[in-house]
Amino acid sequence: METRQCILKRRSVRRFTDQDVSNEQLAEILQAARYAPSWANTQCWEFVIVRDPAVKEKLAATMPETNPARKATLSAPVVIVACGKLGKSGFYKGSAATSKEDNWYLYDVGLATQNISLAAHDMGLGSVILGLFDAEAAGKALNLPDSVKVVTLMPLGVPVKESKAPPRKPLCEFVFKDQYENAWVSGDEQNLCFIEDGA
Repeated sequence: METRQCILKRRSVRRFTDQDVSNEQLAEILQAARYAPSWANTQCWEFVIVRDPAVKEKLAATMPETNPARKATLSAPVVIVACGKLGKSGFYKGSAATSKEDNWYLYDVGLATQNISLAAHDMGLGSVILGLFDAEAAGKALNLPDSVKVVTLMPLGVPVKESKAPPRKPLCEFVFKDQYENAWVSGDEQNLCFIEDGA
């Protein structure tokens, strides 16, 4: 699948069949994460692969009961827990080197999880990137050291069905020219407001 098509067609998936995800498939998906860009190539991400139903129960218990992703976490054959090692990303010679202080690892792990979701989609699998959960409790459930923090949970499996894309904002609502108040729709440029998704 071409990269652009993969980006346009990928969807968040919360309902999975009972078909398993092989270790070979996981290895290929995690290779995609490995090649994500990161701050000074620090590659601060670490992943815990969860198949054990008892561990999935503990992870689901860190979410509000109203979170629809609880069921996805329990039903997916695999949950990838994306974590970040502290004190690496955003640091130079042991000191924070960005105004983002020590939070740049969140960005790097986000890049890696995007690679995971795209690679999974390309392989006919589905995933969803979860944020509405107690990260500290999830870390305890996985026995993580204090130097490693859970960033997101990613249930992964074969989708029950193909989903439609939710509406997207037109580019003119969030792309600007030179200054924030100038929408990027001037006469000498293509009018981005009228480009349809998938065009």
